Amino acid sequence: MPMHHPLRRFFLLTLLLPFYLSTAAHSSTRRTGDDRQHPLPEFREAPQFYNSKSCPPPVRVSSPHSLCHSIFTIHVAMTLDVAYLRGSVAAIFSVLQHSSCPETIQFHFIASSSISFLNSTIRSTFPSLSFQIYPFDESRVSGLISTSIRKALDRPLNYARSYLPLLLPDCVHKVVYLDSDLVLVDDIARLASTPLPDKVALAAPEYCNANFTAYFTPTFWSNPALSVTFEGRKACYFNTGVMVMDLDKWRVSGFTGQIEEWMELRKRMRIYELGSLPPFLLVFAGRIAAVDHRWNQHGLGGDNYRGLCRNLHPGPVSLLHWSGKGKPWVRIDARRPCPLDALWAPYDLLRKPFYIDDA
Repeated sequence: MPMHHPLRRFFLLTLLLPFYLSTAAHSSTRRTGDDRQHPLPEFREAPQFYNSKSCPPPVRVSSPHSLCHSIFTIHVAMTLDVAYLRGSVAAIFSVLQHSSCPETIQFHFIASSSISFLNSTIRSTFPSLSFQIYPFDESRVSGLISTSIRKALDRPLNYARSYLPLLLPDCVHKVVYLDSDLVLVDDIARLASTPLPDKVALAAPEYCNANFTAYFTPTFWSNPALSVTFEGRKACYFNTGVMVMDLDKWRVSGFTGQIEEWMELRKRMRIYELGSLPPFLLVFAGRIAAVDHRWNQHGLGGDNYRGLCRNLHPGPVSLLHWSGKGKPWVRIDARRPCPLDALWAPYDLLRKPFYIDDA
């Protein structure tokens, strides 16, 4: 069908982008709720997606105890809050749209506030979605957080990924964790099937060309008792916004406690600057299973200071990730989008005064 040809679709998106910018900017400020800092967004209902004939039976969750009734279920974990909800909804939509078996996906959402609103919003936007929302007690981690280079990195919910093995039911053995500022353009089943060898609890794309020493301060590297941490490990940077996690191995090894210990030390010594990432590197760098870089084309939000536009890394793409300061929905509403933000826009389900239905 010619109208669905990728090139024609790209040209259509380019023509519609100015119209999209004007309606998105108008709608983002039309309603406010109890949280004066963040308007409560409304979303239009997503299309229904169905399993292909070769898929296992759909997930039918009637209670938390039936979450793990099938070994074929793909478990996906994300955090939810009002500030990033627009990005989360786009990410969920992209996962479903590109999955060959969307009805076998179980979502696990971690939230620390506005849980009733978040639950009703996800339910109305994705009526057939199988999901559970788990409350996250921010006091558990708030006392461990040190000020970093960007305020958004200091949100307690940003650290919730460290607690997934404790928050999710014990019957959930393996989960794909996704940040809220990304979209998939490939079947998540391929990512979820990443093998995790013995004693390896985490898989993620590694970037060994990055300057690993820059993630820690001279205070860390000049202290032999600390720098010995990476001795005998081929430690490389990895982004914690896309991870495949073996929760059983994590629980047995007590990795959450190890991450907390490094955070406690950070309160006494400034051994790193960048939020929740360095503790993960301290515990896991050089001890993870590698994932193809196509599964995290990260950095599209620019750096942590200015959020300038960036291009894609060379190679194939399965997941686009706007890590960094610049978020596509913010730049679109400000009418200052980067070129690659046009790839995020088709997954934006924010309800606008007028919109064109691609269907």
